[in-house]
Amino acid sequence: MACSPARVWRNSGAAIFAIAAFLIAAPSFADKPTSVLPHVERLAITAIPIDFDRDDPGRKQFGKLVWRGGFTLYAKSPFFGGYSALIVSPSGKSLLAISDAGTWLRANIEYDGRKLRGLSEASIGPILGSDGKPLAGDAQQDSEGFALIDGDTSRGTAYVAFERNHRVLRYPFTPDRFGPPAGGLALPAETKRMSANRGIEAVAPIRAGRLKGTVVLFSERLPDKNGNLRGWLIGGPTPGAIALKNVGGFDITDAAALPDGGIVVLERRFRYSEGVKMRIRRIAAKDLKPGALLSGEVLLEATDALNIDNMEGIATHRAVSGETILTLMSDDNFSALQRTLLMQFALPDAKPVLAEPGAR
Repeated sequence: MACSPARVWRNSGAAIFAIAAFLIAAPSFADKPTSVLPHVERLAITAIPIDFDRDDPGRKQFGKLVWRGGFTLYAKSPFFGGYSALIVSPSGKSLLAISDAGTWLRANIEYDGRKLRGLSEASIGPILGSDGKPLAGDAQQDSEGFALIDGDTSRGTAYVAFERNHRVLRYPFTPDRFGPPAGGLALPAETKRMSANRGIEAVAPIRAGRLKGTVVLFSERLPDKNGNLRGWLIGGPTPGAIALKNVGGFDITDAAALPDGGIVVLERRFRYSEGVKMRIRRIAAKDLKPGALLSGEVLLEATDALNIDNMEGIATHRAVSGETILTLMSDDNFSALQRTLLMQFALPDAKPVLAEPGAR
């Protein structure tokens, strides 16, 4: 039987994939920059279009989501890569991402109608420490979670979650400066059980509904007594511990708030025998309450037969149509065997809402 080029690549590239997968499991072996980025730099990004289904490019429906385009991103900078979380402006026209090498990336998002077309006007800069200097060393640089508190992607305030030295800090930022931090969140005592490389991965401030003002946190893989994945509701009217049901041994890599007060959770599973998988679950606003065991609704589950990599970042914004657009980004671990992917899906059944002026 004839094989498509994509399938030939997947079969003949098994050894290469095994090495890349190892880097997902042990990123400290990747070629992460050892120096710090001293200042903001303009960046030219090349965006190569991808199809989510390599074997059937015309396919647009995946689970309960609709494909809106994607790219493999390249740039000539040793600091480009390692993107573990991102935010997208309310208009959907720009993004701001953080890297576990202690840097940020800002770019405009270009569209062809509703379809993702590429990035432009990109810049990259250092995340600053409390001393006003760029963060240095893995224990300080390893940012994994990111969420906007106020403003947009060019000027505002955001939460940044770091692992190794576990902390969630509040960062003011402008177009040419990110930090120093100004305070942060007090983490629950239970977070002291987190291992160095499995800290807070997901930060999602709720802006609507009965939990408005609450920040949802999830660790990557902190099990409760039943093996489910621990999370917390911080602040707001009803703070307390929550858990996401462990279905199939996935780890949490990010989360983002939805317009109705719920959240979406991005998960990843890696096994040497089966490769990498990705899953997105939607958690309804009514289910977010102290002590809850959350199962949620699976919006999408994908294996590496589809065009995924080490998917670590998810962000949401509202389109003019009322659809919720999910933007995903991958962490390439600074490995030549992995990719920085950017992709968008639409959630068609989201309730129509009044769009922000200029929103897509």
